[in-house]
Amino acid sequence: MSSVKVECVVKEKSLIGEGPVWEERDGTLLFVDISGKRINRWNPETNQTQIMKTEKFVGAVVPRKSGGYIMAEGTRFAAVDWEKQTTTTIAHVDSDRANNRFNDGKVDPMGRFFAGTMAMEVQPAVLERKQGSFYSLNLDHTVVKHFDQVDISNGLDWSLDHKILYYIDSLSYMVEAFDYDIQTGKICNRRKVYSLEKGEGIPDGMCIDIEGKLWVACYNGARVLRIDPHTGKRMDTVMLPVDKTTSCCFGGKDYSELYVTSAYQGMDQEDLARQSEAGCLFRVTGLGVKGIPPNSFAG
Repeated sequence: MSSVKVECVVKEKSLIGEGPVWEERDGTLLFVDISGKRINRWNPETNQTQIMKTEKFVGAVVPRKSGGYIMAEGTRFAAVDWEKQTTTTIAHVDSDRANNRFNDGKVDPMGRFFAGTMAMEVQPAVLERKQGSFYSLNLDHTVVKHFDQVDISNGLDWSLDHKILYYIDSLSYMVEAFDYDIQTGKICNRRKVYSLEKGEGIPDGMCIDIEGKLWVACYNGARVLRIDPHTGKRMDTVMLPVDKTTSCCFGGKDYSELYVTSAYQGMDQEDLARQSEAGCLFRVTGLGVKGIPPNSFAG
């Protein structure tokens, strides 16, 4: 990876940038600012960013096959009409936990939307523990709760054969795996894939490449790790100029570009002076590997 290049491509800062998704049809990148309460849609050709404000903290937004988007916002799944800038509630979760919110989410190969919750943070990565749960929104708009006792539900993706779901609960400091039934959406046999080492930070967002390797953004780690989930070994590390790297996805015309979101919430003036690009969006090229197209919600 000697030719790796890291560049800041969206200089407008996000308090907590998260959930990047490449939109192949339009050649745009979708990502959210969780506590900034906004959805961003960036066009690399024009370098213009369209913005839609949300009412509550928005953890993830994904494309919908029938048009528009689906978001996990506050404690609800909702449809987003981008043209009209309106939202329609589909389902609520965590009705007994007023202090919870959705965090990261992603669509499986069958078109289901998986997303998990967490307690609202007192300060970054400081919160009431074990308050979150992990859910999926089915095509018929029913919701399945897969498990609870989650600290910070975060990155997820599926193996290339769709038989494994990879998952991160950030404060466990590891990447985990479940056996996955693509037909039913059920998961079982939870196990450890990789434990972060000292100095690598807190595991956050994640994506998979065309070789079946995982890319894990490390909050407070200023890096993205490439992990071999079969051996549990770290293969490569991409360093970034900001500590709070939050998530990543592949995009570009041939999915050879890695886009990395970041955050600046909780940083003091000294940190911000040292890391002037904190909260910006980065593009990494020259990795020598490609990603795969994202899935769209099919309901």
